[in-house]
Amino acid sequence: MRGGAQMLLVPALLGLAACAPIPVEQAERACMTDARDARGPRTEMGVGVGSHGARGGFVQVGLSSDYIIMGRDPSQVFQECVQRRSGQMPRRPLYDQPGWRAP
Repeated sequence: MRGGAQMLLVPALLGLAACAPIPVEQAERACMTDARDARGPRTEMGVGVGSHGARGGFVQVGLSSDYIIMGRDPSQVFQECVQRRSGQMPRRPLYDQPGWRAP
């Protein structure tokens, strides 16, 4: 029975480790996507071209509930995301983050 208890304990510990806070720098990078999504709809397009002309394409539109339903400020979304993932405040506000562009 002792081996069976250990077999149950390992997955439980791995599950708890997945919930552990991550470093604030890593959380800031991960939360940039949430902030961009709160800014507005995200679109992506692609077209395939071969030697015989166009072969196909696609269009994707991504909508965040932070933008559509709640109309939340991207900086608020960013701050709450970083706090949730790291347990700390961001080192600098969203608008001072490298790679952030105002709409």
